[in-house]
Amino acid sequence: IFNGIRSKDKYILDADVQKCFDQINHSALLSKLNTFPTLHRQIKAWLKSGVVLDGKLFPTEAGSPQGGVISPLLALVALQGLETAIRSCVNPGRNAQRELTVVFYADDFVVLHKSLDVVLKAKSVVEEWLSGMSLELKPSKTRLSHTLNSYEGTVGFSFLGFTIRHIPVGKHRSGSNSQGKRLGFKTIITPSKEKAKRHMESLKTVIKSCKTAPQQVLINRLNPIIRGWCNYYSTVCSHKTFSKCDYILLFSQLRAWARYRTGNFGSTTFSKYWHRIGDTLSFSTKNGIRLVSHSKVPHVRHVKVKGDKSYFDGDILYWSTRKGTHPELPNRLAMLLKKYKGRCPECGLLFVADDLIEVDHQIAISKGGTDKFDNLQPLHRHCHDVKTALDLAHVAEGAVANQPFC
Repeated sequence: IFNGIRSKDKYILDADVQKCFDQINHSALLSKLNTFPTLHRQIKAWLKSGVVLDGKLFPTEAGSPQGGVISPLLALVALQGLETAIRSCVNPGRNAQRELTVVFYADDFVVLHKSLDVVLKAKSVVEEWLSGMSLELKPSKTRLSHTLNSYEGTVGFSFLGFTIRHIPVGKHRSGSNSQGKRLGFKTIITPSKEKAKRHMESLKTVIKSCKTAPQQVLINRLNPIIRGWCNYYSTVCSHKTFSKCDYILLFSQLRAWARYRTGNFGSTTFSKYWHRIGDTLSFSTKNGIRLVSHSKVPHVRHVKVKGDKSYFDGDILYWSTRKGTHPELPNRLAMLLKKYKGRCPECGLLFVADDLIEVDHQIAISKGGTDKFDNLQPLHRHCHDVKTALDLAHVAEGAVANQPFC
């Protein structure tokens, strides 16, 4: 989405398929499955398995199981071909197709284009195409808007918990297009207010349930929630939202928790539950177990997956370098590939799929090096052989130099 709107303001069709999981046409869905017969029969059995309600079995003639891990995948299979239909709204030329952005996630999708006529035409095409799958758009969650200017009372849109819009700025803060021309706006993506509010409500619920629990138990309950939520939003402009969440959590929710525990909130209560760790005053126990701060979670810009890469395509090297882990590669080597960005530090060349990669000690063990992670690096096998030979030669020279003369 960011790549589609970062250099041009566009109109948006923000759409949601009504009761997608309940009304998917089974025959149409099964006809789109490109798999071997055994799995085809298994998926058909899942779809036709029925629903048990009040001890009675009801058949399922349409729809897919809600809440199942396979449901979003089946929804995408059912909607396969919709993007092609949408792209027929513009000229088949390469440049014209680039102007149109279509993004799907399960039963939610957005269509972006600089022309309002194209977006309106896309909406008509979508409605017609969905009718063949016994589906329709949900009116309450389908709307048109614009990334920069107000359209039908709204600016920008929300998608998967993110608020996306263009903010007008002066020329010194403006973004630029590929020709270096100032755009007069910046693309800003932030956590949506609704999701931030829901997150704070979930923290409040946990704190209320731990009124009489030890501080360590409360911290252990809160930390996974805070860390998981912040990691999801760590790739966008979330600093202000994170800081606001910290303020509400520390100066409202946890302060009320501490007051409930002691009957007041004075210096004694404060020093009991807040301690200085390094240069930071943290909600923590005396033995150093501290609450994770929203604003301390590092911001990491998302790197788009290359082309049509899939985690199951067998490219172990690419996914190890990207994620720092892979089930078919030792964890230590995968983490080193990520650390060195898939490049051999000895020769400076990128690793390729057929390369033999070995783990090397930067400072050899014979020279006093350790087996700690900071002293390790990934090398091509031939680079490793050359480096090892040089290390042994230096050790031999040192041994000769230290021998006493007769």
